[in-house]
Amino acid sequence: MKLNHIAIIPDGNRRWAKAHRLPTFKGHEKGMANVEYILREARRMNIPYVTAWGCSRDNVTKRSISEIRFLYNIFEKNFNKMLTDEEIHKNKVRVRVIGEWPKFFPSGLRKSIRAIEEATKTYNKFHLTFLMAYDGKREMAEAIRRAQKSSSSVSESNLKNYLWTKDLPPVDLVIRSGESGNFAHWSAGFLMWHTADSEFYFTKTTWPAFSAKEFRKAIKLYEKRPRNKGK
Repeated sequence: MKLNHIAIIPDGNRRWAKAHRLPTFKGHEKGMANVEYILREARRMNIPYVTAWGCSRDNVTKRSISEIRFLYNIFEKNFNKMLTDEEIHKNKVRVRVIGEWPKFFPSGLRKSIRAIEEATKTYNKFHLTFLMAYDGKREMAEAIRRAQKSSSSVSESNLKNYLWTKDLPPVDLVIRSGESGNFAHWSAGFLMWHTADSEFYFTKTTWPAFSAKEFRKAIKLYEKRPRNKGK
């Protein structure tokens, strides 16, 4: 079955850096470069919707100030690069950033985000969404509050309309990198509404080491699987 929407949890940047005896920021730097690489591969495979988790709310509130500042610098550099990226405009890629980032991000980064969103707002061939300062539990709680305030009842049919991610289609496949041991785990209710019927691909490969070859492998495995959707 053809993929319409893939979501990525790019985990393992810090572990990759530690394994290579490098400072933490080198892992984030390598991870961000790999995000760009894999997103380009997704476009080559004609996947119209890709959502990537850039950082959680906990990431920006609980990690060290030095690490957060470095992440902000990487994010700002990346969004500024997108703004002048010919491939983004040639392929009509709409870029959106969803989460509580306006509360936490510095002014320069907020400006860069708003610039790329404005520059690509009319594009509709590909849809690239970054979740920033995002927590799925907070998204759902806020949706319920808004629905209760605006409607006499909260139901499956109307709750989606109040989500931050209401404009995204259901996620077909979730890829999570950097898993270890015998158990895979989820985080912060990641896209809980949109992943209700998703297929999942967990890999021990940390995100900076996640290759286009493994990405294609995950897609091929998905395409071979029957979609039961909870039945």
